[in-house]
Amino acid sequence: MALLRELGRGYQALCSYNCREAINILSSLPPQHYSTGWVLTHIGRAYFELAEYTQAERLFSEVRRMESYRVEGMEIYSTTLWHLQKDVALSVLSKDLTDMDKNCPEAWCVAGNCFSLQREHDIAIKFFQRAIQVDPGFAYAYTLLGHEFVLTEELDRALACFRNAIRVNNRHYNAWYGLGMIYYKQEKFNLAEIHFKKALSINPQSSVLLCHIGVVQHALKKSDAALETLNRAIGIDPKNPLCKFHRASILFANDKYKAALQELDELKQIVPKESLVYFLIGKVYKKLGQTHLALMNFSWAMDLDPKGANNQIKEAIDKRYLPEDEAVELDDSQDSSIMTDADDTQLHTAESDEVL
Repeated sequence: MALLRELGRGYQALCSYNCREAINILSSLPPQHYSTGWVLTHIGRAYFELAEYTQAERLFSEVRRMESYRVEGMEIYSTTLWHLQKDVALSVLSKDLTDMDKNCPEAWCVAGNCFSLQREHDIAIKFFQRAIQVDPGFAYAYTLLGHEFVLTEELDRALACFRNAIRVNNRHYNAWYGLGMIYYKQEKFNLAEIHFKKALSINPQSSVLLCHIGVVQHALKKSDAALETLNRAIGIDPKNPLCKFHRASILFANDKYKAALQELDELKQIVPKESLVYFLIGKVYKKLGQTHLALMNFSWAMDLDPKGANNQIKEAIDKRYLPEDEAVELDDSQDSSIMTDADDTQLHTAESDEVL
């Protein structure tokens, strides 16, 4: 009974998104119980929710080694591999699961993520639809399908998918996030804030959700509230580069150039090869009248990304942060869509999840 109580406490903590607590409880189990597929899968999921994808991958790969027949949780493993851009491992996982059981939704979610990573969105959509077909009650498949429709700009179909996910499971915060993301893209900022806050009420420890709420608040001209929200997000995850980037951008937009520069210098230590960090540093130095430092940082940005095709912060930069005369300098592709899932290298959403 004591063992079952501890398992139940760990599972309850995970369902409440108290991920650190869940990890601590489940990790303290006796070795013979800790080293089981069920426990390791749930610890892996907790690390996934914390966006600690390397740790999550380590645990899921151990589950695959111990229980190669296990399909439960493999859709989360596939999203972890998607975030880490590990296409070979994702392809192997997809083939193994679809060969083993073509009637489980997890296998088709893995296959969909595999093709999504290759940017074969039409094929990914077919596989996610297949997952729904074999199990109409599998909420995560609707969410993944919704994110694919967002990537193909089919926003009405994406809205329907996220609403279906909520119909199946109204505590599926990923779907509330998806709705908020779409409303943000449509510049319906009040609706976006409502849906992001609903997602946050389910998962209050998510720095990614807090970051998105902060961005929406800035779009609603609530810059002080936005900075406070981003401070909360960074308090939860001090090394979250997306939060720090947005905080620096808002400080820049509010003419707090020294504070923005300090934030960007810290960010540069976390992600030293992100061209748009140097681009924004150059903008700050330009405002400060230090033209030589501005040109040096613009040059570094060009060296890191000569074609302007940066795919890690590009979706994160928001033209609303810049004065109008400077916003036009950005390529049209660098739009305000921080909410795309491609949160999904270090500076993506998450979601980006499918960070979410």
